[in-house]
Amino acid sequence: MESRHELNNGLQLPVPEAHRSPDRMPFTIRIVERERDLEKAVTMRKAAYGRHLPDFAQHMSVDDCDQSVDTIVLLAESKLDGVPLGTIRIQTNASAPLPVQSSVLLPPWCNRGRLAEATRLGVAAGSPGRMVKVMLFKALFLFCEQQKIDWLIITARSPLDREYEAMLFKDIAEKGRFFPMTHVGGLPHRVMAGAVATARRRWEEARHPLFKFVFETYHPDINVHVKENLTFMAEREPCTGK
Repeated sequence: MESRHELNNGLQLPVPEAHRSPDRMPFTIRIVERERDLEKAVTMRKAAYGRHLPDFAQHMSVDDCDQSVDTIVLLAESKLDGVPLGTIRIQTNASAPLPVQSSVLLPPWCNRGRLAEATRLGVAAGSPGRMVKVMLFKALFLFCEQQKIDWLIITARSPLDREYEAMLFKDIAEKGRFFPMTHVGGLPHRVMAGAVATARRRWEEARHPLFKFVFETYHPDINVHVKENLTFMAEREPCTGK
């Protein structure tokens, strides 16, 4: 498999067709490129987890998986003052198994090809955070589409799991089953998967209320372009999932 720096570097989604309407947001979403960007993402992550899992959050810091050769971290920032508003981490199986695979055995139907796992979602409190969360989900999908990911794997604690179910992810085992995640402090998470290539068709057939937002609206404030030489990526190792 390709290394992190061979993940379709230089590719960006094509300029949207004329029928797609551009929509500007008061914040941007981009891949972190410097150590201080990563620290901002972790600060946002700690604040978000601290609202629900304070004991777990207080031990959060930049960890091995943040520094992994197979990882990118997305950061949402206010255009006004640069304050972090949200973050999510995306890990691929380009050179090592996904962290979730240290806790569960993925079934054959979603255990082949290029895989990605989304973790460490955190957004600001209140209504601004709700919009940022939706935009992060869109950025996550755009990244997976750009990188030709076959299956996106989600691990979600309750009640966030219901949001992924609403986005048409399916359980890897019996519906609603939770597994303890060794890479998330042993906390029980529901493990779900979604096929990237068929997402548009599935959402359209289901008449999903966010279909137009995700697939037919152009958001120029989302940039998931992977740069080849990120300053803190040199000499990094694959994440072991610990």
